[in-house]
Amino acid sequence: YGLTFGLHTRIDDRVQHITETIHAGNIYVNRNQIGAIVGSQPFGGNGLSGTGPKAGGPNYLLRFCAADRQTTDEEWHSVGKVLAARGPALAEQTTSLPGPTGESNRLSLLPRAPLLCLGPGHKAVKSQSEAVQFLGGNAVCTDGTLDAETIRTLPNISGVIWWGDAAKARQIEQVLATRDGPILPLIPGLPDIARVMRERHVCVDTTAAGGNAALLSDSA
Repeated sequence: YGLTFGLHTRIDDRVQHITETIHAGNIYVNRNQIGAIVGSQPFGGNGLSGTGPKAGGPNYLLRFCAADRQTTDEEWHSVGKVLAARGPALAEQTTSLPGPTGESNRLSLLPRAPLLCLGPGHKAVKSQSEAVQFLGGNAVCTDGTLDAETIRTLPNISGVIWWGDAAKARQIEQVLATRDGPILPLIPGLPDIARVMRERHVCVDTTAAGGNAALLSDSA
């Protein structure tokens, strides 16, 4: 499930090695694993314990928003113009979040499994792939003609992008619902950052580094 992982150590190299390799949404170092603070410790898992952006994090609000207008076919096939309007892609993949004194909170963005780009058509597939890569993610490109069984069993994908008709979209959603593992989304428009990148939060109690609790208790 990879929801939360806790580690107690005073060795900085061990902290770095484990936090870079562990597959968990929230990693706590030298502190307890409960009481996440909104805005400081955004909470959400990895794999079966969480498929969307972290609650209380900078990307969470996107799940409650919808586009204020329909994107035209011309814009779909000229994704560069839409992406230019968004501004540059997120260059910094790790962000320091505010938190209590003596505590470090770092939110990192890591690529999810590839998004399956179904088009329809080669031009749409190319635009979809460009949109995913713009945000730092990975894409698997097809010509939009995959059969239902292939979509149902295709390993290592995190969702499907489809810009075609609603009837086909409904069929894809039904196929995705039969897959084992995490719930996978069907994306009918441009993906946002949380669709292509997963979030990993690391909270470190910096006041515990290098201290000797036994000596402190003896001196008291």
